[in-house]
Parts: sequence; structure tokens; C-alpha cells
Amino acid sequence: MTGDEQDRRLVYEVPEAGAMLGLTRNGSYEAAKRGDIPTIRIGKLIRVPKLAFHRMLEDAGAK
Repeated sequence: MTGDEQDRRLVYEVPEAGAMLGLTRNGSYEAAKRGDIPTIRIGKLIRVPKLAFHRMLEDAGAK
């Protein structure tokens, strides 16, 4: 996937979002399960909405 295609996506995969936070794959899914990473479910897939993820980080930085 090119950088341009990646920028247009509206969601991240859970391990991808977790990696941005310095988490392992398992740690990413645990954080998502706890609600520490915002997620949506599409059938069996779990995805992290980009806007909600970045808003969460901005809100954490503002505190």
C-alpha cells in the first residue's frame, strides 16, 4: 500500500494503532479490549477509527 492510499484510509488495524503507541501486537489487542484504544467492529473485524484515535491522543496531551 502506498503512502497516498494509506492516508485515505479511515481506519487502522489494531496492531498498527498499537505500534504507534509502542505496544506489541498482544498489548494492542489488550488495550483495545480494555477500551484504551477506540475501536469499531465490522463483522468479525476490529478496526481503530483514525479520527477517534488521533482525538484520543490530542485529548490526552491537553490534560
